[in-house]
Amino acid sequence: MRSFAQRFAKYLAGYPARTRAVPLLMAGCLFFGCGKSEPQPSSTSKSGNPVTAPVDYLGAVAQGQKKSIKTLDEVGLNQSIQMFYGAEGRYPKDLNELVRPDYLSRLPAPPAGMKFDYNPATGQVKVVPK
Repeated sequence: MRSFAQRFAKYLAGYPARTRAVPLLMAGCLFFGCGKSEPQPSSTSKSGNPVTAPVDYLGAVAQGQKKSIKTLDEVGLNQSIQMFYGAEGRYPKDLNELVRPDYLSRLPAPPAGMKFDYNPATGQVKVVPK
């Protein structure tokens, strides 16, 4: 994986920062989107009542949107960390070290009520509740 990350970083180095974001997100979805998925616990709030169906639907849409934003933030940051590791040979000490023209123009804001949990020993970022 390390040699691939290095080759990928060299490949993207010839493109402007805006152009690098698209292949980066695509690669992140490819690598991190194909992992094991945990079974989702069934929610007890689903009543099956036609009167509450619109409210249930809107709640499910809001949860889906929040989860997708969380996933995209995690994938983007993890890919930037892997590119940093490929170029520097080490993981960043904190996420602010990624704010450079080579990696990120700025750190994304975590979803409401969430925060980024970064482990510099493993180079993994997770979005967790505050």
